[in-house]
Amino acid sequence: MYKVLVSDPISDLGIQQLVEATDVVVDKNPGLSEDELTAIIGEYDALLVRSQTRVTAKIMEAGKKLKVVGRAGVGVDNIDLEAATQRGIIVINAPDGNTITTCEHTFAMMMAVARHIPQAYAKTVSGTWDRKSFLGVELRNKTLGVLGMGRIGSEVAKRAKAFGMNIMGYDPFMTEERAEKLGVKLASVDDIVRNADFMTVHTPLTPETRHMIGRAQFSVMKPGMRIVNCARGGIIDEIALVDAIDQGIVAGAAFDVFEVEPPAADHPFLNHPKIIVTPHLGASTVEAQENVAIDVSEQVLHILRDEPFMNAVNMPPIPANLQSKLQPYFALGEKLGSFIAQSTEGAVQEIVVSYSGELAEVDTQPLTRYIVRGVLSHHLGADQVNVVNSMHLAKLRDVNIVIQKSHASKDFTNLVTVALRTKKEEHVVAGTLLTGYGPRIVQIDKYPVDVTPEGNLILISHNDKPGIIGRVGTLLGNNDVNIATMQVGRQLEGGSAIMVLRVDKGTPKDVLVQLTSMPELNTAKEIILP
Repeated sequence: MYKVLVSDPISDLGIQQLVEATDVVVDKNPGLSEDELTAIIGEYDALLVRSQTRVTAKIMEAGKKLKVVGRAGVGVDNIDLEAATQRGIIVINAPDGNTITTCEHTFAMMMAVARHIPQAYAKTVSGTWDRKSFLGVELRNKTLGVLGMGRIGSEVAKRAKAFGMNIMGYDPFMTEERAEKLGVKLASVDDIVRNADFMTVHTPLTPETRHMIGRAQFSVMKPGMRIVNCARGGIIDEIALVDAIDQGIVAGAAFDVFEVEPPAADHPFLNHPKIIVTPHLGASTVEAQENVAIDVSEQVLHILRDEPFMNAVNMPPIPANLQSKLQPYFALGEKLGSFIAQSTEGAVQEIVVSYSGELAEVDTQPLTRYIVRGVLSHHLGADQVNVVNSMHLAKLRDVNIVIQKSHASKDFTNLVTVALRTKKEEHVVAGTLLTGYGPRIVQIDKYPVDVTPEGNLILISHNDKPGIIGRVGTLLGNNDVNIATMQVGRQLEGGSAIMVLRVDKGTPKDVLVQLTSMPELNTAKEIILP
């Protein structure tokens, strides 16, 4: 008989399948302190929580029988994942349970901003009958731009079509084929900004998506745009949005999320007549709260019964002998994936991972997961991709993963090579571990280099002409960007070449633009590796 402890308030319907299971006993005991939970956890096989209970290393150490911790929700920041992994405890969440409710809230906000519903309500109940001040617009025949065509964005697109809207969709992983199936016109962010009547964002918040809609986008935006954000605060530059509304560029906005939550009392959104706000209600429905509990309860039951399961967020135990061989390469693999993702433009179609040397003789699947995580995290966010779900997420997005092995490895004992093919281009990066020096990138495309994969980098492609390096250094110096190290790679004198600079801080986008406008310089991309 398995014992399951529910230590946070969860509805009876959410855990019904656990309660009704003949081989499971469920105890509900919410509100326990760390010491109280530590004292009793030793008798339980599974722990089910929401966000209140902090599942610490101390609790898991006391959980001698504990096989699984289930989080009835998405975020797992209240669970010590490293401690769980070390003890072989599986941590699962419920990433799909809030899809429909967030989609529906998006539409509620879109309708509200189109018809000024909150403003009209407030004026009516205050005693003023005003039919002239709230002239709205129809959704029918309007163009909706959806930034992020994952689960939620795709559901929004389906419903928008029922309203007679034309859909433009942006997503770094969406192919023409998938867009066609959804009835969506595949578009760039710039296409959407310039042509859509409504825009809704459904991307994770990453360095790439932070302020992806800012002053530059508002300056070319189609006048009269209405914007909805039920995803993450920070995707849209809040101050720039207020200015765009005041300038008459944006007709209205509806936000369920803020860059800082809760927002300060003087936040400009809170008293603006053309901005509608709600307090992060995207997942706040009875159904959503029950769905995440139902989903995680089902997976807990599968794990207890040693059946196939989904939605694990930590790495399953690796045999000790394999762990000792692969562990040093995990960080390198993830950074190679991140590097190639940041240096390659377009929707990701295929990742080819090649292992050469001694690595070809072992099971490299765990290392591949780290590499794929590095690629996907750039687009989906580090908090959304982990080494357990990375392969699954790649499959969901029709990203083909190819593994190649060769016992021959020219100049290195082991070499890991990652090729990334997108709709626009293909790039290659290779790395290894050098004894006494640690991880190194030793090849970028066809150019040999020796780069430590960490910090703020600038990757420049240029023609091998005299004076290029000096002009690059001068431009960066004039913009207060200090160069720490420089690597130059070329094959032929006077041919094409690359330059990899490590700088002391992030490089402003306008500086990258200045670099690319220099004669003989082709591209300049910022790459950030933690």
